[in-house]
Amino acid sequence: MSPIPKAELHLHIEGTLEPELAFALAERNGVDLPYASRDDLRAAYSFSGLQSFLDLYYSLMAVLRTEDDFADLAHAYLARAREQGVRHAEIFFDPQAHTARGVPLDTVINGLGRALDTAPETYGITTRLIMCFLRDESAESALETFESARPHLHRIAGVGLDSAEVGNPPSAFREVYARARAAGLKCVAHAGEEGPPSYVWEALDVLGVDRVDHGVRSLEDAALVARLVADQVPLTVCPLSNVRLRVYDRLADHPLRLMLDAGLLVTVNSDDPAYFGGYVDDNFTAVRDALGLDEETLRTLARNSFQAAFLDEPTRQAYLAEVDAHRA
Repeated sequence: MSPIPKAELHLHIEGTLEPELAFALAERNGVDLPYASRDDLRAAYSFSGLQSFLDLYYSLMAVLRTEDDFADLAHAYLARAREQGVRHAEIFFDPQAHTARGVPLDTVINGLGRALDTAPETYGITTRLIMCFLRDESAESALETFESARPHLHRIAGVGLDSAEVGNPPSAFREVYARARAAGLKCVAHAGEEGPPSYVWEALDVLGVDRVDHGVRSLEDAALVARLVADQVPLTVCPLSNVRLRVYDRLADHPLRLMLDAGLLVTVNSDDPAYFGGYVDDNFTAVRDALGLDEETLRTLARNSFQAAFLDEPTRQAYLAEVDAHRA
């Protein structure tokens, strides 16, 4: 039985770094990892919250040094994504996390781009690349990063905002988002995961986002829910991530069904699948089992993913037809 065709819209490429590839790249680049084995590293994938995850996430990036490393990382994700039924992927990357280590921005984008250029033919997957700013770095750093990326904007479809949410409101990044919109880029931002519903309002009204990443805490604000429903603003929800980062204790407590029932345009995604226990179809299967979702609801989630994607209309309709033709 093949997985239902879907788009993945919330995927950090650095978060697809599996222990096997981390050790291989460490050996290739002469990097010493503080783990005796792959099993020891996997044992470290137990998090008390977002910050404990981020600490490991950033430390493991030390193995990513060359264009080949970034290309290999993207190829590994695309191969897994194909097995998970992904037909279109909109992939986040964190340039500041690499330039801060002395890795040139050109190296990151060119390496990822090499792999993504092959994706339609090799994997049957169309892609978009979204450059994220680290919200726990300064707004000035985000502006410098954006300006440094201008020569590469032909490869970049949009900008995003990620990393530690609490205490780092979206409104601080007003200027860089204005520049991105002026350059014709799409805009997304993480908001309403650990941060309050007010961050979602800021993402909408200050940053002018086209999509909200996570957004699960929007349910705490009825007026916000009404706004999101009226405007059909997509939310890129990541269920397994939410549980691993202690946003919810159990998947059975996840509000995905409530969000769908409220009329929100919800999509299901994997976030950082190497760390959170599953790729995107694993998330589909997990919410099906934990929340008792029927096949028609899963089909709705798959359709939502293409409705929310940054696609031209003929491509969108072709993918939607694939969803409608799929049989479980």
